[in-house]
Amino acid sequence: MIVVAGEALFDLVLEDTGQLQAHPGGAALNTARTLGRLEQPVSYLGRLSSDRFGTRLRQLLVDDRVRVDTAVATEDPTTLALAELDATGAAQYRFYAAGTSAAGLTPDVALATLPAQVEMLHVGTLGLVLEPTAHATEAVVEQLAGRALIAVDPNSRPSIVVDEEGYRARLARVLARADLVKVSEEDVAWLDPGRPPVEAARALLAGGASAAVLTRGGDGAVAITADADVAVPAPPANVVDTIGAGDAFGGGFLAWWRREGHGRSELTDLALVTEATRFACLVAARTCERPGASPPRLSEL
Repeated sequence: MIVVAGEALFDLVLEDTGQLQAHPGGAALNTARTLGRLEQPVSYLGRLSSDRFGTRLRQLLVDDRVRVDTAVATEDPTTLALAELDATGAAQYRFYAAGTSAAGLTPDVALATLPAQVEMLHVGTLGLVLEPTAHATEAVVEQLAGRALIAVDPNSRPSIVVDEEGYRARLARVLARADLVKVSEEDVAWLDPGRPPVEAARALLAGGASAAVLTRGGDGAVAITADADVAVPAPPANVVDTIGAGDAFGGGFLAWWRREGHGRSELTDLALVTEATRFACLVAARTCERPGASPPRLSEL
């Protein structure tokens, strides 16, 4: 089982006409749906509201073959994100999170909800920021470290980080338990300003991870190990927007990795990491070709 822990929410996309279009989102939800659509056994760990938004999110997970027995029900309203698109289709987010579903997962509930057998764990984004969910995420990482392959996607959102020092300290602790790190150029520009992106991504391996992947939008990605790296070009795509592309990339990487039968120890093999990155780039490109975070199914690839 692959467990994806973190937020499920709705993106409210402000269009040029001034209208709002609601799309299911949240990095963890997007990643879990990607893995489900790519026909991998996956479970979502997070809170889902009983409101109409939350009911819709739960049904989407079920429709995409994501297990929801680890999803915690709550009466708190669904978390919302206002997404404004620029000319390239990239989104800037403002989050409405206080007192909502994504923020309230506690460590004891998270640990009690974990499946007995976890092969891979994916964490990141608001799951490392919102409290007490961030404490819960760290507790789950500690519980599974050394047993499951732990993939971390910081997907840093500075606009919602209140305690930057505390956030950076938590991220360092989580990265020390990670096996795989996925970061974007925007992530490393904020986390390690002034250092070239590939070098900044490689520096994150100092905590103990075996491999990093740096995403570069339309320029593809870079597969990185401690002593080498390989650039992977992005496939051609008719971009509608880039919402959920990074999450689809992360899900695509893990789907390829598990499908090929690899585990934690193979992450030191740059050739294998490069092939997984190539597949992840394809998954991300297809996600960009339709509005909102709607990853492709395996049959579409």
